Amino acid sequence: MHVQDSHWSSALAAGTTMSAPKGGGRPDGARTTPLRVDAQRNLEHVLRAAREVFGELGYGAPMEDVARRARVGVGTVYRRFPSKDVLVRRIAEEETSRLTDQARAALGQEDEPWSALSRFLRTSVASGAGRLLPPQVLRVGVAEEHGRQDHARLPQQRTQAAGELRLVPEAPVAVAAQDDAGAAQLLDVVGQLVDRARAAGELRPDVSVSDVLLVIATAAPSLPDAAQQAAASARLLDILLEGLRSRPA
Repeated sequence: MHVQDSHWSSALAAGTTMSAPKGGGRPDGARTTPLRVDAQRNLEHVLRAAREVFGELGYGAPMEDVARRARVGVGTVYRRFPSKDVLVRRIAEEETSRLTDQARAALGQEDEPWSALSRFLRTSVASGAGRLLPPQVLRVGVAEEHGRQDHARLPQQRTQAAGELRLVPEAPVAVAAQDDAGAAQLLDVVGQLVDRARAAGELRPDVSVSDVLLVIATAAPSLPDAAQQAAASARLLDILLEGLRSRPA
């Protein structure tokens, strides 16, 4: 797992200093007319490359790496994403939404609470989305020995019990609110999976939503060989699932 927090901060900083080359287009999402076929193809290549590069190297990877992987010029990347921050947020938003959809599918299609939770974990780890989650959904508030919370690490929204995951804004308020809306949906649906499994006595009582998301983020190692990566992910997830499961006293 790459520690995305520092990489995310680098991306935000880059987003305030990097600008599109002369002749660059408007920010992603501002276009009102359909893309030409070649422009749409280039956009798909850039997004696919960004997922791969950021998944392997973290959000600190330069835009030039994304362009090389997409086999386009860096100017093409900047025409669609005028700063690195815009591209980073697009990828993080899509991966957060993908995890939310996977959690909803597991919740709606599995009657057994443990089967629903384990299905969500296996599907999400296999998709690799956990490597691309923004840091505000991975930060954990840790209760100290005497019940005080580590305020240096504890985000500021979504009040929950000690040790639960919370959200922290790391951008201007309007942007952070939009990001937090997607993250909050993810936390809500995963929270339902966790609550069901815990109520059924199949999940350790101390396991939180943050623990489940950390499993997703850590159980998808980035290895050069696809077969080795799949085998390593499956083995690691089996071990982690055993650690999450409740055991008779």
